[in-house]
Amino acid sequence: MAYKAVVVGASGLIGKKLLSILWQWPEYDEVISLGRKKVNLKNKKLTQYVVDFDHLENYAEHINGRVVFCCLGTTRDKTLDPNEYKVMDHDYPIKLAEIARKNNVEQFHFVSSIGANKDSSNFHLKLKGETEESLREIGLDCLHIYQPSLLTGHRNDAKFVEELSMFMMKIINPLLIGPLTKYRSIPAFTVAMAMFKQSLKNKEGVFIHSSDKIKRLT
Repeated sequence: MAYKAVVVGASGLIGKKLLSILWQWPEYDEVISLGRKKVNLKNKKLTQYVVDFDHLENYAEHINGRVVFCCLGTTRDKTLDPNEYKVMDHDYPIKLAEIARKNNVEQFHFVSSIGANKDSSNFHLKLKGETEESLREIGLDCLHIYQPSLLTGHRNDAKFVEELSMFMMKIINPLLIGPLTKYRSIPAFTVAMAMFKQSLKNKEGVFIHSSDKIKRLT
């Protein structure tokens, strides 16, 4: 049996990897991409829609199938306004999940961050934690939350600081052992592959995957 998948935020590092995985495997015969812009990828399984996320309900007819993969997210350097940041990192994923539940989507997969905690003093980690909690409250049949550490992989718009961080992590990674293993950097492809493989399992409940566990899922 082949399934339909919806990928939201496919222009990001994980989203692009996920698209390429989904159309290479026979388990999915239809892939829908919803984003602010179309990605420069083409495949007979893929249909892309440009979405106004402020009116996500207008695209509810496309938010159905077996699974919704939510790869939405921004960074403080890209979105300086904290209110706009909250809308993108919290409000949009929650609205998406609410529509998915209403449309009886079997699974919802959300990319969060290592260290996500609603009580954190860090704005980014606090917001991710609040989003995770809000998602749990929606009552989805199956919710997977991924908490990757620093993502590695080719970025067309990578900045010097990002490139430097990835280089430094190559040196630091071997030193992170025991409980610190989960803070090692992780390839975006590894996260995407873990999401794909988990989507093939028939499970119900809430599943949290920290960075070190994500690597073992692949």
